[in-house]
Amino acid sequence: MKIGEKHSTGVLFCLILVIIFSLFLAGCMVGPDYVRPEIKAPAAYVYEDKDARDTANTEWWKQFQDPVLDAMIAEALANNKNIKVAAANVEQAAALLVQTRAPLFPQLGYSGSGTRERASESAATPIPAGTPNPQTAYQVLASASWEIDLWGRIRRLSEAAQANLFASEEARRGVILSLVASVASDYIQLLGLDEQLVISKRSLATYAESVRLFELQLKYGQVSQMNVEQARTQYETAAATIPQIESQIAQTENALSVLLGRNPGQIPRGKTITSLNPPAVPAGLPSDLLVNRPDIRQAEQELVAANAQIGAAKALYYPTISLTGAFGFASSDLANLFKGPARAWSYAGSFTGPIFSGGAISGQVRQAEAGRKAALLNYELSVQNGFADVESALVARRKLVEQLQAQERLVRASSEYVRLAQMQYNGGYSPYSTVLQAEQQLFPAELNYAQYRASLLTSLVNIYKAMGGGWVTGAERMTNGD
Repeated sequence: MKIGEKHSTGVLFCLILVIIFSLFLAGCMVGPDYVRPEIKAPAAYVYEDKDARDTANTEWWKQFQDPVLDAMIAEALANNKNIKVAAANVEQAAALLVQTRAPLFPQLGYSGSGTRERASESAATPIPAGTPNPQTAYQVLASASWEIDLWGRIRRLSEAAQANLFASEEARRGVILSLVASVASDYIQLLGLDEQLVISKRSLATYAESVRLFELQLKYGQVSQMNVEQARTQYETAAATIPQIESQIAQTENALSVLLGRNPGQIPRGKTITSLNPPAVPAGLPSDLLVNRPDIRQAEQELVAANAQIGAAKALYYPTISLTGAFGFASSDLANLFKGPARAWSYAGSFTGPIFSGGAISGQVRQAEAGRKAALLNYELSVQNGFADVESALVARRKLVEQLQAQERLVRASSEYVRLAQMQYNGGYSPYSTVLQAEQQLFPAELNYAQYRASLLTSLVNIYKAMGGGWVTGAERMTNGD
């Protein structure tokens, strides 16, 4: 064996030892491993309904028993642009994870070149005799390189990229949760406005008949002009309400159309607001929010990513070990390029490490540690906001039930007041102003009753939205056309 061959064999043997040693230590990663923070969850909700049922993981919107609403939610899940944007963000995060993980594996490449050049014969250094001028050179090489992740920098970066991917998936689930709740809430609001429009038009027709009768009585001197104008004032009050409600209906239809992925336009109706079947109040524990709410799960994955960035930053203190190699052919004659004498190869191992960086690395470490602190606080805030959202939705629902019951009693009392006032006026026992006063109380009472009923149904939607639940997974499948 020649001396050069012995030297090459020795270098190769050393490189193999480096690789084996590196693989042995590959499990070593600097930086803290993630541990879920301890969260002090309340034992129960303060305003939890005693009749609550375990419906948090069901497709709750179907409890309204309105096929039109079911079809709208299915259409929104299939066509909504925000969901498509969120899905694209997930794809982007998945591609970034693949890119981040790539340095864990050997990188292979190739290169080729061909040059022909002529040197100046009048240069200060003459061309040696017998040297061809111009000269031709051809080269074809296959190359390989591998950064040995001895300290876990690449694996920490991959851990952060994977957590960011999970966070983007939870963000998509959050969009789905908000979308379903928004479609249901807007549809309920639309039906409530329809009911208010029916009440306004019915009242307007009643007031129009009163104006017609008073104008006829004025003609024969049975009433004064003041009575006519009182009736006309009531009529115009109702007339002014109708355009406002119609405007709100159109705006709500446009908002629903965008949620459905359509251009603005009219929205079909199914049931009326009074015939919708209210869904049951879902049961659940505060601790369930940690696994049910997409925003909380997203915040935790962002915390995982921030935690991994600390290890990636600390790994910069340690040397980077790389192996490189090349094999190919080089020749001045294209016909002899792939002949044995044209063969060329090289391999090398290198390591680089910092001695003085002027605070660049320590600054990155402090930045990563501060990022983890911010992510931890954001996670804790997301949990607290989740508890508050559920409590607010539960108390809103309970108080709206009480408010709706009181408003229903007010409508019955106002209707009876109108009936009795009309009887007294017809019998000549009271002036028409008494009738006007009674009708002025009945009209807004009926409008408010329709509004409160819509608000009560919307509060149930908000409870399901605040609690999250397994129904989001079912809705997610619908976005894929399943």
